[in-house]
Amino acid sequence: MEQKSSVKSFGGTQGVYSHASTALSCDMNFAVYLPEGNGPFPVLYWLSGLTCTEENFITKAGAQRVASELGLVIVAPDTSPRGEGVPDDPEGAYDFGLGAGFYLNATQEPWSKHYKMYDYSTQELPALIAKEFPVDAGRAGVFGHSMGGHGAMTIHLKNPDKFKTCSAFSPIVAPSQVPWGKKAFSNYLGSNESAWAEYDATALVAKQPSKAEILIDQGAADNFLVEQLKPQLFANAASEAGQAYVLRMQDGYDHSYYFIASFIEDHLRWHAERL
Repeated sequence: MEQKSSVKSFGGTQGVYSHASTALSCDMNFAVYLPEGNGPFPVLYWLSGLTCTEENFITKAGAQRVASELGLVIVAPDTSPRGEGVPDDPEGAYDFGLGAGFYLNATQEPWSKHYKMYDYSTQELPALIAKEFPVDAGRAGVFGHSMGGHGAMTIHLKNPDKFKTCSAFSPIVAPSQVPWGKKAFSNYLGSNESAWAEYDATALVAKQPSKAEILIDQGAADNFLVEQLKPQLFANAASEAGQAYVLRMQDGYDHSYYFIASFIEDHLRWHAERL
């Protein structure tokens, strides 16, 4: 593993690292925040949204102070494979291709060689983190924003013993039913919508609810709320399935990192109490 950069921050160490990913067939960057001490520490995996890299969360969310207080390691991977030979949206759109991996394993060409973000997020990256950093892999949680909120919820529901806690900001809870998800899924996974359900939190919770309580914060002034996010779809399915959840509609808040920064402390404390 090659360390690209490291800076001191809030009593801990924050760095951006690079490694050769076999799952994605390219080099991948990820950011890590380490609190002071020897560990092992509980670890949270943050999954960012469309267009983001590993840098967005560590520079905008303001999580380090509380993570230091609580003794939490935070890992923030990039949102997609990148580099020479990695295909992008032919039209250069922001909601597909580079920066838009959707935390799934693509099955369709030309995406299937590189776009294996589910395997990367659930297997390869956690194994690397457990090997290289002082974390307790038995105390791991996952959270994220928008596309990353979708990733966090689906990854938790499919791996509740590995990622024991889950929360999300403005998640795409039903990608099979909204334009962002339909575009990504039809390209990455093909036209068989039964394959889409494997990466759709609303579909997953109906058949395999977890024992954890999921926290969702959604800005009521989010301009994507009505067309792309639709949190009530998940809430209805979770209620029917017996999945414990908290959905907080936050008046006046939009889809931005200001929203995340306003409530990140709540989420970190939520995970710390349960891990």
